[in-house]
Amino acid sequence: MLNIKRRTVLGGLGIATLAAVAEPLWAQTAPSAKLAASKSKAASRLAGKLRIVIPANAGGGWDQTGRALGAALLGAGTVDDIEYENKGGKGGTLGLAYYADKYSSDPNALLMGGMVMVGAVALQKPAVDMSRIQPVARLTSDYLVLVVAASSPIRTVADLAARIRANPKEVPIAGGSAGGVDHVFAGVFTRGSGSKPEELVYLPYAGGVEVVQAVLDGKAVAGISGYSEFSEQLASGKLRAIGVSSRRPVFGIPAIREQGVDVDMANWRGVFTGQGVSAARQAEMVEAVRAATSHESWQRTLRQNHWESSWLAGSGFGSFIDVDLTTSRVMVHLLKLKA
Repeated sequence: MLNIKRRTVLGGLGIATLAAVAEPLWAQTAPSAKLAASKSKAASRLAGKLRIVIPANAGGGWDQTGRALGAALLGAGTVDDIEYENKGGKGGTLGLAYYADKYSSDPNALLMGGMVMVGAVALQKPAVDMSRIQPVARLTSDYLVLVVAASSPIRTVADLAARIRANPKEVPIAGGSAGGVDHVFAGVFTRGSGSKPEELVYLPYAGGVEVVQAVLDGKAVAGISGYSEFSEQLASGKLRAIGVSSRRPVFGIPAIREQGVDVDMANWRGVFTGQGVSAARQAEMVEAVRAATSHESWQRTLRQNHWESSWLAGSGFGSFIDVDLTTSRVMVHLLKLKA
């Protein structure tokens, strides 16, 4: 069970100091999956049938990650069959509550999650929070990309920042669920642009497909999501990327901070088990997932989706989430985000 107690650690910090403290948490990466796999032993068979609950709609980042993990578990021979359940809504908190209610003690059920869920819990303060699940492993990190429609007059991050400074209420930005990493980053970007985060007009959507459509339909001036969720429309020329939330250019896209808005952030995704699952079974899950991340199908997915391997397991992963949740609560307060 996650030990989430440090709620006031960062309470007195301003944005600049908080960014310096929090950046390693958002951008933290681990050795490559190849290195992690070289240190691990071959995992034994985990289950005949394994269930993966994905707290998001089909087609988004969690769905892609969950199904890629399932394919790798099958390929590694740790399971014989995978069943997927999609329960989207409210940044993953609906799926979290569903999983905690139905599969809390199920030794053959996993839950996908990540920074989006952490942010949603911090924002919504739901009755069922992350104390109801146990960490298995962090899998990937994914930088955020700012996009506009191909026909947009906005050509650069500086152009977008200028429009936000002029009138943020006329610059709606689309992204993932309220309180998630996209929402937090939109607030940080608004502040970094020289405007008030509380005046941000943010349009939350359950998945990347809806974010793309909002930008293409003109409902949003810009969209925020991971590169993998925009890649098809970028390749077809329907969308244009103007910046990425890394410290340096990635995917051939210029870094946002190199264009005059001094912000950066990274999303992460991981997998969890239920509160009632034994420590021994949790350890078996860690080894099965570790074996899956060394399988060629998983490595191929990392390359295709431009995901960065970010392996972290066990108590280290739990401590990471503890601090990440504290940081998200402070950001929700400082940016005056509302559910």
